[in-house]
Amino acid sequence: MIAITGASGHLGKAILEFLLSKTNPESLVTIVRDPQKIAEFADKGVAVRQGDYEDQTSFVTGLAGVDTLLLISSAVLGDDRVRQHSNVINAAKEAGVKHIFYTSAPNPSPNALFTPAIDHFRTENLIIESGLTYTFFRNNLYLDVLPMVIGDAAQSGKLYYPAGEGKVNFVLRTDIAEGLANALTTEGHENKVYDIGAPTALSFSDIANGLSHNGTTVEYVDIPGSAYEAELVKHLPPVAAKIYAGMAEGIKQNDFNVPSPTLEKLLGRTPVRLDAYLKSL
Repeated sequence: MIAITGASGHLGKAILEFLLSKTNPESLVTIVRDPQKIAEFADKGVAVRQGDYEDQTSFVTGLAGVDTLLLISSAVLGDDRVRQHSNVINAAKEAGVKHIFYTSAPNPSPNALFTPAIDHFRTENLIIESGLTYTFFRNNLYLDVLPMVIGDAAQSGKLYYPAGEGKVNFVLRTDIAEGLANALTTEGHENKVYDIGAPTALSFSDIANGLSHNGTTVEYVDIPGSAYEAELVKHLPPVAAKIYAGMAEGIKQNDFNVPSPTLEKLLGRTPVRLDAYLKSL
């Protein structure tokens, strides 16, 4: 039996949809804080159980009979996130789960510029220390977030971002979901670490070129990181501004430049490319 945490989010729901096309709903469990949010999956035969990342006991109960667990990382950050993940990992061990899949990030480390990657580093270590079989999906940045970063560049002709010529293996969230569903329902992923992204990395100069069309040229303008963060704090809480500024600096340092054929192999096709995604917007 396969269980998924965080199934009420965009990624979790997409994974469930793919799993329903590959396996019987009776073999699927979702553990969410509010079961009403995914009632449509209960109607399809998926077991929907209540569980809270803060309540380890609820997860011990929710994971009864489960062999494989997909731990989708919590939405909180820092020590709170790691504590919540620790609760789930400990519950999985107590409930007899054999294999944990975890949604991580590229290049997790204790000194990562992109601060959520610090949480992922700590969580990966907790899973390894638990002794359970694991598979880490180090998911690259979503193509889906590009519209927020791009802003009105296609109209103004200027794409402002402080990433230098750093590159990213941008990937569509639904491609990640399909890849995870394929891995969850096949063998050979024991104790593996997968970099998940498009096979080709792109710079923001490449993105600007992709936005240029019908005789309109978009220019990438590499702005100072300090100026970018100063602008962010006008519109976002300081913690969020720090995360986005750290992400930009991480891109500049090529922390997200991790080409890998893994997702392409899991999908059995080429992941959605930037040009195709931009045309779909």
